[in-house]
Amino acid sequence: MSVVISKQQNAYLYQQVVQLVSDMAEQGVIRAGEKLPSLRMMAQKLDVSIPTVKQAYQALEAQGKVTAREKSGYFLQAVQLSHAMPKRVRLSAQPMAVNKQYLIEQVYHAIHQPNVIPFGIANPVAVASTDKVLAKLMRSAMNKAGQSMVNYGAMDGLAELKRQIVKRYLDIGLVVSPEEIVITNGAQEALAIALQCTTSVGDVVAIESPCYFGIVELIESLGLKVVEIPLCPEGGLWLADLERVLSKHDIKACVFSTSINNPLGSFMGDQKRATLVRLLESQQVTLIEDDVYGDLHFTEHRGKPAQCFSQTGNVITCSSFSKTAAPSYRIGWLITPKLIGRAKRLKRALSCSSSLMNQWVLADYLAGGEYDRHLKLMRKRLLVAKDYMVMALRRYFPPFVRVSEPRGGCVLWLDLGPQYDGTKLFQLALAQGISIAPGMLFSASNKFSSCIRLSYGVQWNEHTEQAIATLGKLVEQAKK
Repeated sequence: MSVVISKQQNAYLYQQVVQLVSDMAEQGVIRAGEKLPSLRMMAQKLDVSIPTVKQAYQALEAQGKVTAREKSGYFLQAVQLSHAMPKRVRLSAQPMAVNKQYLIEQVYHAIHQPNVIPFGIANPVAVASTDKVLAKLMRSAMNKAGQSMVNYGAMDGLAELKRQIVKRYLDIGLVVSPEEIVITNGAQEALAIALQCTTSVGDVVAIESPCYFGIVELIESLGLKVVEIPLCPEGGLWLADLERVLSKHDIKACVFSTSINNPLGSFMGDQKRATLVRLLESQQVTLIEDDVYGDLHFTEHRGKPAQCFSQTGNVITCSSFSKTAAPSYRIGWLITPKLIGRAKRLKRALSCSSSLMNQWVLADYLAGGEYDRHLKLMRKRLLVAKDYMVMALRRYFPPFVRVSEPRGGCVLWLDLGPQYDGTKLFQLALAQGISIAPGMLFSASNKFSSCIRLSYGVQWNEHTEQAIATLGKLVEQAKK
C-alpha cells in the first residue's frame, strides 16, 4: 500500500489518505459498516505519521463517509443523500375509520412461512441471540423456585422485575414507583390497556404517519377513529400539524413513538419532546408513548421518556423486552401514575397475569448486568447491519428509490416513487421466498402505496445480500 502515497505529489499527505480510503470503498475493498484500519496500523502501512491518518479520518468523517465510534475506531458509513430521504406526507383533513386487518393477515402469513428471508418482520434480537444465556437463567430460576415457578404470578407483575425496571428508568432520569407499573403480555397489550383507559368507541386518536401497523390494527379493533400526523424523517412529529389538529378535533389520546419511530426510525430530541408534552397537557390530551425501540438508539444518548417532562400525569409509557431480549417471552409493561387503578383492572380482565417464569428470568437477566452488555452489542451490530443494507440498496436498487436514515431500531423505509406499488412488490417478493412489509400497512388512510419497509435485523450474509439484489430486479415489475 505504501506505493500509493507519494510525498512528492502536490496534494497533502492526509488528502492522499482520504482519496485512498474513498477508492477502497468505491472498489468494495472496505464495505459499509466495516472498521477502517487503526490509526497506528494505517500509518505503518502507508509510511506516514499517525496525526496524518487521524486528520484524514476526521476529514472523511466531516464528509459523512466514515463515522467514529467511541472506543471502537472509525467505520465506513453507507452513502446517504439528503435528497434521497422519504418525503413528508400531507396532514389528514378529517378523522377516519380503519380497515387494515386483511392486508395485515397476509403479511403475518408471509412472515411465518418456512425458508422465507424475513425482511418483513422487525426482530432486532436476531442480530444478537439471547437463547443460551436465558436458557441458563431459566434452569437456575427453576432450581431456586421449584413448583412455584409454574403457578400464577401476581396480577400486575413480579415485584423483582418491576424493581429492576424502576432502576433502569432512574438511570435515565425518570423516577417511577413500582406501584405505577403493570407488567403486560408484550407492548401490544400495554397499548391496548392504555387506549381503553383513555378512550371509548367512536373517539378520535392521533397517530403518526407512517405508524407501526400493530397500532393501526389495535385502533381498528377498538372501534376508534384516527387523525394521522405527518413525520419528519429525521426529527419526528411536525408539532405545527399536531397543534392544528388539536384546534379542530376532539382528540382523546395520541399514540406516538417519540424515541425511535417504526418504520421511519426518526428521533425526536428531548427539547422537542418536552414541547410536545406541554402542548398535549395544556389541552388535557393523554400521550401514550410506544417506547419499545428507545434502548436501540444510534444517537449518542438515549432519548428521555416523555414521562420525564409530564407535569399532570397525562403520559402513559408502554414498552417491552420483545425488541431487545426475548420476542417469544411476551413481557412488556405500562407506566401510568394517574390511571394505574383502571389499568390494573383492565389487565385482570384481559389476561389475569403474565408468565411468572419469563418475568423471573428477565429480572435475573437485568440484575446481573448482562442485559446492558447485550444492548451495547445489539446497537453495534444493528448499526453495521443498517450500513450493509443501505449500501446494498444503493448497489442493486434503481437510483430514484428514496431510503430513510434511521436513528435507531432495525428497519428502513423505502419510497419507490409514485409509479410503483409496494403491495405488488410484496407479492412478487414472496413468490421469490422474500418477505417485506408493504407501505399501505402503516397508514389508516391508504397512504404510502409506493413504499415498503425492510428489516435489517437479520444475520447479514451472501443470502441476504442476494435477496436485496433480487428485490432490486423486481422493482420494475411492480409498476402500477
